[in-house]
Amino acid sequence: MRDCNAKAELAKMFAKAAEQILNHAEMLSQLDSVGGDGDHGATMTRAMEKLKSAFDLPNTGTAGAILKEAGWSVMNVDGGASSALLGTFIAGMGDSEIGEELDCKRLADSFKAGLHAVLGRTKANCGDKTMIDALFPAIDAFNAAASSGKTIAKSMREAATAAEAGAESTKDMVARYGRARSLGERTRGHMDPGAASIALLFLGFSEAFATESEEISTAGTDRSSAMKLP
Repeated sequence: MRDCNAKAELAKMFAKAAEQILNHAEMLSQLDSVGGDGDHGATMTRAMEKLKSAFDLPNTGTAGAILKEAGWSVMNVDGGASSALLGTFIAGMGDSEIGEELDCKRLADSFKAGLHAVLGRTKANCGDKTMIDALFPAIDAFNAAASSGKTIAKSMREAATAAEAGAESTKDMVARYGRARSLGERTRGHMDPGAASIALLFLGFSEAFATESEEISTAGTDRSSAMKLP
């Protein structure tokens, strides 16, 4: 990779992620209508607009500084836990030294720093029917792939697959956090909107690297459409 490429690659990652989430905002609101107030799609739309603006602005700072600024802008979106935790993840990614060139190990370390920041802000664990059910397996898969020497494109594809599987798994869970927890068993059978957002986020990340050394499989499109409500 060329020098000073990290900021450009991160901007492309988040631009593709924002595109996926904006294209599925209505689906996210429908998912949220089961146990929430049906505004998750609107919240994520505002968050993605803030995120894109943060990366579009001329910035001479480091990649880490830009991630922190972008994360704080998302945290400032009025949308409850979803925007706060997503912003925490993005800002937390900036806690790791990325440098001028983006490689698989540095990106894995950045993802782990973001997850660590989120886990420091919420008590939710895998199995609680939250975004953690997609975020944790995505980062675990990326780290495993990176540790085995795979490229960013392959590692991100595996992370996206793991995030999708994590989001799908929430259909069989009962919500333990947020407004939905009061509904108990009635939340079973429905995908958690926060987990769905994370799956879309990582699908976008994967698409950002698809034109480099590997083509994203046609399953990428299938993943996007498979998350639509029945």
